[in-house]
Amino acid sequence: MNKTMLWAAALATAAAVTTPALAADQHGRWQVKLLGSGVLPDGKIDAVKTDLIGLPAGSQTKADDNVVPTLAIEYYATPNVSIETICCLTQHKVDGAGALAGARLVDHVLILPATLTLKYHVDAGPIRPYVGLGPSLFVIMGEKPGAAARALGASKVSMSNELGVVLQGGVDIPVSDSGLGLSLDAKKYFIGTTTRFTTAAGVTALETRHKLDPWVVSGGVYFRF
Repeated sequence: MNKTMLWAAALATAAAVTTPALAADQHGRWQVKLLGSGVLPDGKIDAVKTDLIGLPAGSQTKADDNVVPTLAIEYYATPNVSIETICCLTQHKVDGAGALAGARLVDHVLILPATLTLKYHVDAGPIRPYVGLGPSLFVIMGEKPGAAARALGASKVSMSNELGVVLQGGVDIPVSDSGLGLSLDAKKYFIGTTTRFTTAAGVTALETRHKLDPWVVSGGVYFRF
């Protein structure tokens, strides 16, 4: 999934719906969003800590993209300042790249990105652009070694939970006077994980540090009340 194309589509959608948008709503302090989100991780190896299998030079990894439903709940402390948290669960697999191209390393991994952002909303007439910043804890679970990892003797893979930072930007566009609107949102996470492949005897055969640093690009509807 191409990140530039996702941005272009988001901007085109915003342009299409801005004209009929009504004045910014003032329907209370709570806002709930139901979104579809493209999760675009990196997965790049940042450092090799333990290597008993002898990785070839140029070894690299890449996690696949995913599209998931996302629920966002937001509280407006003031007309311009809010706090938002999101709820979603995204599933990925990790393949080799570079010298490891074609190797399935991790068959299944679930990530819960527990995220809290402080947002500032700009008064811009009928539309409400915003920026945000906050912490995020990636809770990683369900990891399973892929075929290539199992062939090298790995019986278990584990990926560490990590705390990182997220930057956020987007726009809310009211479409009725009852609190209903459209929302476009983009988040850039700065977060990594440590991956360990262990043998049946409990020996760590490979331990690597990875940059996940995903983009999460979302679009959907909101209701403010």
